[in-house]
Amino acid sequence: MNINHYITSYCTISQEVVYKNEVPVFENRGADLPAFLLSAYQHFELNYPKFYKMDNLSKLGWLATEVLLKGSTIKQYQPETVGLVLTNANASLDSDKKYMKSVADIPSPALFVYTLPNIMTGEICIRNNFKGEDAFFIFEKFDAAFIELYVNNLLSNNILNACICGWVDVLGDDYKAVLFLVEKVVSDKPILFTRDNLANIFDNLVIDKL
Repeated sequence: MNINHYITSYCTISQEVVYKNEVPVFENRGADLPAFLLSAYQHFELNYPKFYKMDNLSKLGWLATEVLLKGSTIKQYQPETVGLVLTNANASLDSDKKYMKSVADIPSPALFVYTLPNIMTGEICIRNNFKGEDAFFIFEKFDAAFIELYVNNLLSNNILNACICGWVDVLGDDYKAVLFLVEKVVSDKPILFTRDNLANIFDNLVIDKL
């Protein structure tokens, strides 16, 4: 028996623009990544001093999650029933390279802390008190079929009631975050949680709403 789950919110950050459910909510054209991330943080009037210490990968994933969850009812769930499943192509290579450069002089503990991609998921979970599944996978490109299978299994087997999933990747000046909030409930304009809809949102294509 197939059990339907739903994308109740999604957020994309790419090319100096932040989108929430296909609607642009912030842009800073021409800014480099550090400047863009800081300007987005200030625009949304977020207050989390630890943000300033994060690497670019963690900042990008953290900001996308903040936008994704704004206005959601995710706090209705027990922390153990909310999970996070993220993917990318470059792991923490952006920070790895910066750390290796610092080794030539004085190794930087501040950079070394972020030389694992699951540090980003940890930052998100700490911020939101998520205590459910926390996983990070590396793929050459966004694998919608894998996300669909993995997250559906968690929800269908009542391991989770809600899951944030998707893609967060940074390497130099190239970056992209696409996050989905997936729940068992039906939203006002429900989007079925399917690999086709995941892929279409990721590629900024037309999606079908019920």
